[in-house]
Amino acid sequence: MNAAEITLTPTRTSPTEPTIVSAASLIIGTGRTRRFIGREHGAGISYFFVDNDPGQGPGLHWHPYTETWVVIEGTAEITMGDRQLVAQADDTATVPAGVWHRFENIGEGRLRMLCIHASDVIIQTWADED
Repeated sequence: MNAAEITLTPTRTSPTEPTIVSAASLIIGTGRTRRFIGREHGAGISYFFVDNDPGQGPGLHWHPYTETWVVIEGTAEITMGDRQLVAQADDTATVPAGVWHRFENIGEGRLRMLCIHASDVIIQTWADED
């Protein structure tokens, strides 16, 4: 083993009490979108589970870490910097840290998408903030 390797001895006993986080406890606002803040649950990532109607999506923003999207249902137009991409069910896309981005449901039905933040907290800066 070299100095760069990390060793871990697995255990059958969790150091914390295992829990399930209910979907209902993660809903934000009056819509169907859910927000999971990893730090609150001992996780190293955070996410939004988006459930948007046609025409819906967040405004232009950026994060100091990567964000990866997994489209579960529907069609999303994704803007990353000066590029636009179209993602459909089962597609995955990642935006690098520090790049302005947004997405919008351009389909006729619901857009269901998992937006994974490579951080235990969600940090975002909106373009329309002054």
